[in-house]
Amino acid sequence: MLIKVGASEIYCYTGGRRFEPGQPTAVFIHGVLGDHSVWALQSRYLANHGWNVLAIDLPGHCRSSGAPPASVEQAAQCVSDLLDAARVSQAALIGHSWGSLIALEAAARLQTRITHLVLVGTAYPMKVSPGLLAASLAQPQDAIRTINTFSRSTLAPPPSSLGPGTWVWGLSMALNRRVLKSNPGTNLFHTGFQACDRYGNGEKAIAQITCPVLFVLGSMDAMMQAKSAQTLIDGAKNAGKQVLVSRLPVGHYQMSEAPEQSLAAIREFLQKPAAALAKLAQ
Repeated sequence: MLIKVGASEIYCYTGGRRFEPGQPTAVFIHGVLGDHSVWALQSRYLANHGWNVLAIDLPGHCRSSGAPPASVEQAAQCVSDLLDAARVSQAALIGHSWGSLIALEAAARLQTRITHLVLVGTAYPMKVSPGLLAASLAQPQDAIRTINTFSRSTLAPPPSSLGPGTWVWGLSMALNRRVLKSNPGTNLFHTGFQACDRYGNGEKAIAQITCPVLFVLGSMDAMMQAKSAQTLIDGAKNAGKQVLVSRLPVGHYQMSEAPEQSLAAIREFLQKPAAALAKLAQ
């Protein structure tokens, strides 16, 4: 569905279900050159098991209108405005890669409006090499091939992802190209990478959140090495937050390379009450 947010319309995939005010809400946020479809299995499952789902296309991406966010902070404000527009009083935020930084910043700003925070394939700082930044602007097709080579640990995931024998590398390449093409006025690749590279509020934000946080990391992730999340993990623990870490034997696209394991980690985290999460985090 499309939700009017200011002068823009934000597309939200709902899993084919109507929004039910009495149900909890989960907001899924994609990364650079992604869209709502990267969460296909996870969003669809939650939508059919008691959750309202808003898997968004960020502004200026694919089905959403408006100016693409040039920073993590701008994107986090968009998430806040979306919750207001949809009249959602509380929500769980689930973000991948750049989307994980957006979810983190939004959770820090929205405080108790966020019940759970899930950071998938995250890192802080999320620095991008100067060569890749330049290539994303000057040679984006070559850069797309580069990031997919480093991001993937397998060519064909288990059947539960998108069907037996799905060529996830080719699928991701096609998605990245489609997203890039969706906005001829802005290079979404370079803009997103710059936003990741320039974000400097991670340590402050992780200390400010008021909800439990789950990290879903890929032990074979060469794009965003699992150890690069340690600053946020330590920051959350030092600030007394409830912290859970799920490490999966896959690359950067945990949602499609280990779809069932990613779903299980997210599902169990969202379903457990605060007391049970506190015991698990010890």
